[in-house]
Amino acid sequence: MPLTQQQHVFVREYLKNGMNATTAAISAGYSEKTAASQGGRLLKHVEIQPLIAQKTEAVLAKLDFGVERTLNEVARLAFMDARKMFESDGSGLEVTELFEGDGEQKHAYGLLKKVRLSDKGSALDKLMRYHSLYRDKFEHTGVDGGPIQFTVTRAGQKE
Repeated sequence: MPLTQQQHVFVREYLKNGMNATTAAISAGYSEKTAASQGGRLLKHVEIQPLIAQKTEAVLAKLDFGVERTLNEVARLAFMDARKMFESDGSGLEVTELFEGDGEQKHAYGLLKKVRLSDKGSALDKLMRYHSLYRDKFEHTGVDGGPIQFTVTRAGQKE
């Protein structure tokens, strides 16, 4: 059974409004009183589920938000050589001449040179985590890999 126009509007609004089913249901013309339950029901609809998945996949493909591109971008930032951004004469910077005074009293007193770099440490941290080079989680086991045995006693009691 094909989707109704209202159901198509729900899908569009669901994807447009941050995947909020209640808001999407209201935007599609469903009653505000029943929007929460209608939204939940619509998300379970056998024709709506694949349509949302298809449209989400199309958006992600257009954005090229895949793992390979993400890792390439993180690696590019992590291994960037800041020296390659400049010519041998130092050009490549944003340079601003600094003045003070007004009229005939106005004179240059310096140059402000700016360069904005990405956070290389953060990029390297992300790569390290991706390659599981950090141990963020530790697992503890008992004898021969079994569970840890422990006994709880109250103060003053004997085991």
